[in-house]
Amino acid sequence: MKTMVTRISMKSRYQPMLSRSADGPFNGDAWYFEIKWDGVRAIAYVDDELSIRSRNDRELAGQFPELAELLSLAPHTVLDGEIVVMSGGKPDIQSLLPRLQTGTARSAPVEIKNPVTYIVFDILEKDKKPLIDLPFSERRKILEKSVTEGSHVILSVPVEARGEDYYKAAIAKGLEGVMAKRKDSLYESGMRSSTWLKIKAQRTCDCVIAGYTLGQGGRSPTFGALILGLYEQGGGNLSPVKNGISSLKAKSSVSLLTKDKNRRLVYIGKVGTGFSDRDLADLLKIFLPLKTRTSQLTGFEQAEPAIWLEPALVCEVAYQAVTRDKRLRIPRFIRIRSDRRPEECSTDQLAEVQVASSHADSVAVDKDHSSGGRGISPVVRSGKAESTQGDQPPTPRKEQALEDYTKKRDFSVTSEPEGLANIKGEGNYFVIQEHHARRLHYDLRLEREGVLKSWAVPKGMPEVPGEKHLAVAVEDHPLDYGHFEGTIPEGEYGAGTVSIWDNGTYDTKHWDPDKIEITFHGHRMTGPYVLVRFKRAGKAEWLVFRAEG
Repeated sequence: MKTMVTRISMKSRYQPMLSRSADGPFNGDAWYFEIKWDGVRAIAYVDDELSIRSRNDRELAGQFPELAELLSLAPHTVLDGEIVVMSGGKPDIQSLLPRLQTGTARSAPVEIKNPVTYIVFDILEKDKKPLIDLPFSERRKILEKSVTEGSHVILSVPVEARGEDYYKAAIAKGLEGVMAKRKDSLYESGMRSSTWLKIKAQRTCDCVIAGYTLGQGGRSPTFGALILGLYEQGGGNLSPVKNGISSLKAKSSVSLLTKDKNRRLVYIGKVGTGFSDRDLADLLKIFLPLKTRTSQLTGFEQAEPAIWLEPALVCEVAYQAVTRDKRLRIPRFIRIRSDRRPEECSTDQLAEVQVASSHADSVAVDKDHSSGGRGISPVVRSGKAESTQGDQPPTPRKEQALEDYTKKRDFSVTSEPEGLANIKGEGNYFVIQEHHARRLHYDLRLEREGVLKSWAVPKGMPEVPGEKHLAVAVEDHPLDYGHFEGTIPEGEYGAGTVSIWDNGTYDTKHWDPDKIEITFHGHRMTGPYVLVRFKRAGKAEWLVFRAEG
């Protein structure tokens, strides 16, 4: 299939409208709520020919020839949406990334693997008439009349008002989160606006890679950690892209497309976890032509050797909180974002938005969350968020539940959490930590009764249905241990390095003292699992296996 591609003039090209982060799920009659799809954001210009542009203005039509059906399904429109590869009912970003590396802007790949779907959620023009100054509710009506769904094109279907239930349902299905959009929101091209909010199960930030530290021990052939930066927001010198927007329409919106050369790249931390072996090798190759002798980063106090890079690469990083000195707390590498431009990565990403009024019908306001992470849920900080675990029994006194944990550790030596923070959990968080102690093993931890119920799994979690692995029950751990990564010093209990292998949420089907049936919704672990007490082996021994289905 040949995809027709054309060049769109600069005067008619739009930049995607961007969202801010909300501090938790909420309800509101003035809002629509949609699934937040994990893919590549793209604006489609559908006329006599087709052009599909990424956020960094890259032509994508040739790489996704199956989307040529837009020519007949949505004639004479300009659309905003997300390109995804669906697997098991949810987006699979790892299957999408290879598609970005094959074919060119004007020629299709020889063989199409992992066909994509374009999920359309907005319309910017119809019959060459701009629509961006209409409220989102009006644009939705026009969108539904202007686009016919096809094999690779579908419409996003929002729900009204019930954002909390919708968020819980999305997370339970292993999705990234939801988007909240005010019904009266205009389309602010190239702007990050508080009228569009993202509500995710984990905080993430797109960061500029400014350099890296040298690897040590087993990582000595590669690198230790990436040195991260963000551009200062910039303030009054910003000017929006003029696609029907003559001025800043609200203080809640910030243009990200300024060419202000005075913006500084400021240090926001290092990330040394979350990399696969392949990531480490691939990144080193990418870094080679970008090496430079001069750092373009401000605020970095160099206490160890570093290799500096031209600020040309963007990576997505998950983190727990932002400290008072504006550093990412417990960051974890997710992926390289080739669809992001470095100049888009500004410090305003670190500001959360709190939605005012009990029904969330007033304008959202910015809220700085540089709180150091104390007393804050690592995922949801809204008091409206409730546990999705309907069968959770009352929480016992935390001090009593963690007595064994605290007895085994000297917190003047180890950096492990003391469990003193007043953290409100999600009710259904899980984490699997890779633990390089005397012997490599994996620790499975399930949030329950205000603590993390924990098992040591020597051979790791089984992935083939019916395959059974031993799981040894250990002491309960505090909730903040679910985001712990670091080195436990020699001589301490569990001495060695701990890193997060996977985390996410889980659903409980059954839980009693001898049998647990759950469904994981993680990045690696998905699907139904069973833990049963292995009574013949001893009091602490369990068996864990993947169930059918």
